[in-house]
Amino acid sequence: MLLDFWKRDEETAPNFFAWKTTPPRLAQTHPFPNDLPAPLREALSSRGIEQLYSHQLSAWTQSRAGKNTILSTGTASGKTLSYNLPVLATLLQNPQARAIYLFPTKALTQDQLSTLISINVQTFQHLNFTPAIYDGDTPQKDRPSIRKNARIILSNPDMLHTGILPHHSNWSDFFANLKYIVIDEAHTYRGVFGSHVANVIRRLKRVADFYGAKPQFILASATIGNPKELAEKLIEEPVELIDNDGSSRGERHFIIYNPPVTDAALGLRKSALLESVRLTNHLLSHNVQSVIFARTRRSVEIILTYLQGANQGSNSFIRGYRSGYLSAQRREIEQGLRDGSVKTVVATTALELGIDIGGLGAAILVGYPGTIASARQQSGRAGRGDDPAVSVLVASPNPLDQFLAHHPEYFFGSSPEMALVNPNHLLILLEHLRCAMFELPFQKGDGFGGISDELLEEYLQFMVANQDAHFSNEKYFWMRDQYPAANISLRSASPQSVVLQAADEDGRPVTIGTVDGESAAWMVHPGAIYMHEGQQYFVQEFNLEGHVAQLVPVGLDYYTEAQKKSEIEVLSTNEQAGVNGGQKAYGEIKVTTQVVGYRKIRWFTYETLGQEPLEMPPSELETTGYWLSLSEEVVNQLRDAGVWTNDPNEYGPDWPKIRERVRARDGYKCQVCGTPETTRQHDVHHKVPFRSFIRDGVLDRELANRLENLTTLCPSCHHKVEQNVRIRSGLGGLGFVLGNLAPLFLMCDTRDLGVHTDPVWSGADSQPSVVLYDLVPAGIGFSQKLFEMHDELIQRAFELVSQCDCEDGCPSCVGPGGENGVGGKQETLAILKQLTVIP
Repeated sequence: MLLDFWKRDEETAPNFFAWKTTPPRLAQTHPFPNDLPAPLREALSSRGIEQLYSHQLSAWTQSRAGKNTILSTGTASGKTLSYNLPVLATLLQNPQARAIYLFPTKALTQDQLSTLISINVQTFQHLNFTPAIYDGDTPQKDRPSIRKNARIILSNPDMLHTGILPHHSNWSDFFANLKYIVIDEAHTYRGVFGSHVANVIRRLKRVADFYGAKPQFILASATIGNPKELAEKLIEEPVELIDNDGSSRGERHFIIYNPPVTDAALGLRKSALLESVRLTNHLLSHNVQSVIFARTRRSVEIILTYLQGANQGSNSFIRGYRSGYLSAQRREIEQGLRDGSVKTVVATTALELGIDIGGLGAAILVGYPGTIASARQQSGRAGRGDDPAVSVLVASPNPLDQFLAHHPEYFFGSSPEMALVNPNHLLILLEHLRCAMFELPFQKGDGFGGISDELLEEYLQFMVANQDAHFSNEKYFWMRDQYPAANISLRSASPQSVVLQAADEDGRPVTIGTVDGESAAWMVHPGAIYMHEGQQYFVQEFNLEGHVAQLVPVGLDYYTEAQKKSEIEVLSTNEQAGVNGGQKAYGEIKVTTQVVGYRKIRWFTYETLGQEPLEMPPSELETTGYWLSLSEEVVNQLRDAGVWTNDPNEYGPDWPKIRERVRARDGYKCQVCGTPETTRQHDVHHKVPFRSFIRDGVLDRELANRLENLTTLCPSCHHKVEQNVRIRSGLGGLGFVLGNLAPLFLMCDTRDLGVHTDPVWSGADSQPSVVLYDLVPAGIGFSQKLFEMHDELIQRAFELVSQCDCEDGCPSCVGPGGENGVGGKQETLAILKQLTVIP
């Protein structure tokens, strides 16, 4: 057995930092309820289902009683059947009844259509039971018949927003008979995206009400901290939580694996990526079907290349799965996982959502995915019925991963994160009020979700003053020519996708995939090696205007890595004010990111073969930001107290000579990867951090700069080593805690905000600053809100850090330091004390 082998294997066993075993769980089942229609019983029996799990019965009972429900049970626990049964029963008993299913992605929509059809179409043929997908890919010629005949529409919030609600008059029969709205993967509707979706649901309910329908809601969610609260925020109605998971489960093993140390002096560990490949090869040799979750699309392709290279003839049973693959490829891979012909799939988070791929024997997480909820979702992909399954989190050198490896109790003891939405955010709400008015005039006294009548009246009057609306005969009518939904993206705006073309055997161009416009500059720049399903392609030409990249298949001994630089510039300051310890401000900023070159990296050895400059057009995000700058007086006080590590290191007057001696001693080569110097001199690194030689406020430079404490490193290896001995500064800790606390006050998601710390930020006269900014173009008002609630934010940050039980920083407060570094908790507390009015 594989687990026994791992426990005995000298190369593997010593690196298990934690191993948690969850015992098997018996299914809690119940007979079919008496009111389950006979055709449904027959359909279930034909699939070998003779009983329902306890949560499925609860869902049936509550739905039949007319209650709105949210199912929050484990991965592969049968949530789909839980919502299909009440819907199908209603459709059987009422030939006019209709339902709409909403999924966050098109791939999931396709998957669920297959599930519905497989329930046994024969049973429903005489009742004209017709499910159909209606999304952006639905051919125009098919749309009228779908609107007329489909009894279950499968779609997504974006299509509902732009393609269905604004044209509701074409759907009059459907809306008049709408009985159920199913919202799957509800946990994805959080932050800005979730706030938009909540308003789309307000509009959906308003249109349904116009046609005399009051549909019932069924929501399904992965495990999050607040499923009932999220559901009630999304639909603004009471919701019953169903979390009594009755599905059976085999024994589950969750292992935290920390790659072995390869250089004790520098604290370097083996690559998490290569160790994941080694563990996956063990899974393959033991015939265990598995999924490997990587953090980025490039990592997926690198892992895939290593695996296919080590397993000859494996291209058909070791596959990749990520955005950019064509939909036909994805369907083929999903089917291969279900029927067992695909043994290993290397994927991004695209496979986290509930696409039916059957139950796998193992999941390997290459690096911590960022949240407890995501880690549980990914590990939940391992598990087939009552068979045992294993999930392995392979820790990267990232300080957060290393903290979890050394403190596994934090990982196993933490509850999943909460999903937050704010449907009443002013700018989002106004956008959807415009859409709603386009769809139907507002009668004076009409409501819109949970907004008070007075506030709604105020907003409608604002639209009249802005010449969006006209008030006549006690009604507000849409006045403008344009169709408002077309200009409102529910998700952050991304430039047009880039089509990737290669020539076939006859020289004709063939599309092999796509890349979103935002990522194209660093993935398919001229000279890049683009990897697709393990095949290397050289990017010959990138046509920015035409949104096309021309690729040539190659077989080279290297891959490329783009080098980017970012900077933040203040365009205008809307308001600023003095605060304790410094100054706060908010205004318009420009975040510029540019690809300035790329490295060629040799496979397996990671040796840098060369660097090439590039002049790619910069990507610019004009948005709004809030920033907090420390005063010079405060910085001097912190410096005098020995709790300020953001000053540049002063290595002493002899440093240039010492640096030259070290590089000459090391042959002008990186002492980790062996790369020789080219046009740029290598870095000289202190093995024991320079700042560690401060004793009683005095720095011993002579001791710090001893030759035996110095080594030559290329920039890439230097970055990896610095992660390990990272001394998190107080300013970095302040940025970490504010960036994680702000979303709770703003009711948004951490992914809606960018955080930037700079000890000499040009936007604040070179003063140390923390900038929090909206990741949505033009911003949606977060920065002004943070400016207004600055005092409370700082006070809560001080309480959170001072009350945290950790010794020197953790993911719950200021963030961890490197594995052999320092966390910066005391420095951050010192800064917060200067910023806080302590009672």
